[in-house]
Amino acid sequence: LPPRRHLSSRNRPEGKVLETVGVFEAPKQHGKYETGQLFLHSVFGYRGIVLFPWQARLYDRDVASPVTEKSENAAGHGSKEVKGKTHTYYQVLIDARDCPHISQRSQTEAVTFLANHDDSRALYAIPGLDYVSHEDILPYSSTDQVPIQHELFERFLMYDQTKVPPFVARDTLCAWQEKNHPWLELSDVHRETTENIRVTVIPFYMGMREAQNSHVYWWRYCIRLENLDSEVVQLRERHWRIFSLSGTLETVRGRGVVGREPVLSKEQPAFQYSSHVSLQASSGHMWGTFRFERPDGSHFDVRIPPFSLESNKDEKTPPSGLHW
Repeated sequence: LPPRRHLSSRNRPEGKVLETVGVFEAPKQHGKYETGQLFLHSVFGYRGIVLFPWQARLYDRDVASPVTEKSENAAGHGSKEVKGKTHTYYQVLIDARDCPHISQRSQTEAVTFLANHDDSRALYAIPGLDYVSHEDILPYSSTDQVPIQHELFERFLMYDQTKVPPFVARDTLCAWQEKNHPWLELSDVHRETTENIRVTVIPFYMGMREAQNSHVYWWRYCIRLENLDSEVVQLRERHWRIFSLSGTLETVRGRGVVGREPVLSKEQPAFQYSSHVSLQASSGHMWGTFRFERPDGSHFDVRIPPFSLESNKDEKTPPSGLHW
């Protein structure tokens, strides 16, 4: 086991002294973290707490079988056949005190849903809800009975000093998870590295809407960009191809992502954001490239791994979000 190290709050206002947050624990090499586990995010540095685990299929093109040749698929682009392996992700709450400090590197502050049909707003968001991979978790313990500041913390979790970790799920958390399972669950994660830039994509089905006598299917996708090298690079353009089961192929090209052109450096190597896409078919897939610029002005393209957009055809009701 590593020595017990005390965590200190890194992001502090001027004139404030460092406060002890908790004590690091040894990361789990095997098994999974329990509901109520406190952690620091190893990439973005925020404090969080585990709500519950998900089992995802990770399609990692960096470890694709070397004997597999590139094949042309239905969409007409070459891709390596990749077998998915089971990987643990976690639904977590982010400490609201840390959100301002990660906003330049991560748009992890909200998970969006389609609103109920009787709600005029197309989307609504649950702030401070994120999905975290097992290896991103740096676990710690705290004697604080309310160690995470989030509006849902005390609604979802309660302190129980007889348990390890000492925070247990309330019935409201179990009911919320069960009711919103189809809209929260991440099933597939796609990953590919080009020239030391790793792209991770997680698509989520959000539901179907009827519009002008047709059905419109919505997905959200979360993208993380990581610079695994020491050279500073900046994202300049995105180029998407979106194929729908109805037979349409759409091309989307533009500057940056979500209005930003993030710089990935050794100090801040990652950027994460979410966006949305809709199709007039129950399934499809997307792929594309991000164009990056080096300090000398040269450019290179980074592949976005192809990923499927699949609907939950057995959906019954729209997500309930925070309507209890």
